[in-house]
Amino acid sequence: MDHYSSFQNVLEYIDGHLSDEISVKHLAEIAGFSEWHFCRVFQWRIGYPVMDYVRSRRLAFAASELNSGRRILDIALEYGFSTHSGFSKAFRRYFGCSPEIYRLHAHCARPLPPSLPCMEKYLIGGIVMEPKFTTLPAVKLAGFMLQTTMADGQNKSGIPAFWDAYMSDGRMEKLHAESFVKDHAEYGACFPEDPETGEFEYVIGVEPKDGADVPAGYRVCELPPATYAVFSTPPCAAPDFVSCIHGVWNYIFNEWFPKSGYEYAPGGVDFERYDDRCMSDTGKVCDIYIPVIPKKD
Repeated sequence: MDHYSSFQNVLEYIDGHLSDEISVKHLAEIAGFSEWHFCRVFQWRIGYPVMDYVRSRRLAFAASELNSGRRILDIALEYGFSTHSGFSKAFRRYFGCSPEIYRLHAHCARPLPPSLPCMEKYLIGGIVMEPKFTTLPAVKLAGFMLQTTMADGQNKSGIPAFWDAYMSDGRMEKLHAESFVKDHAEYGACFPEDPETGEFEYVIGVEPKDGADVPAGYRVCELPPATYAVFSTPPCAAPDFVSCIHGVWNYIFNEWFPKSGYEYAPGGVDFERYDDRCMSDTGKVCDIYIPVIPKKD
């Protein structure tokens, strides 16, 4: 059996046994090589140490199931992680964020079957989008709040419905007519979830003037100081704006974070910021702010 066939068989075996115990020794036997030779050729041909590749496939399959409604612990156990904390640690190291944050903002399709010719022909990833980095002090917001949860994907339908209602029931006009408004750029901010209930706050708001009195009925909150990676969506027409924003979120968590050297800052708040560039029917752009810290080894 030639090298191509040997290593293709190994890749297919790994994908078929991600829930089982996998050892370098057994993979080397499948390939027909000594462990020493197998480990060196595998890294040269695949680009990963053997068990790093196994872990990356387990995490990729696990990530594809985070929006299924299953408990994170059940997904972790299926893909060879014995504890929620162990899975979360490995997930954060690879994706740059916790499984909970990933489930909130991104999704990926079930990984395609492994193909050694494709691995060697194509680079991983699609678009190339480099963020700007900025450090901001605390930012105060005043607006409206939605209490939601990631359970059963409630946030996926609840947040768009919240925006639709905000823009159609008079609340948007009322907010922007207030004298306390400092800047009319709108924020859509996701605050950290409660680890016990899984609920979190999503706020649509604007920045109020310093020291201004904000009337009762508005949600007043604060974005903590942070360093942000700021991604701007590609200009697009109004009908494609929402899908464009979702595409950038998926790019951030599936492509950029794993290769960036950064991870999601614990306790941080991410947000979308909509300014005058969102007002036209063509060339619409918004900025996505992700709180980051350098990735720990």
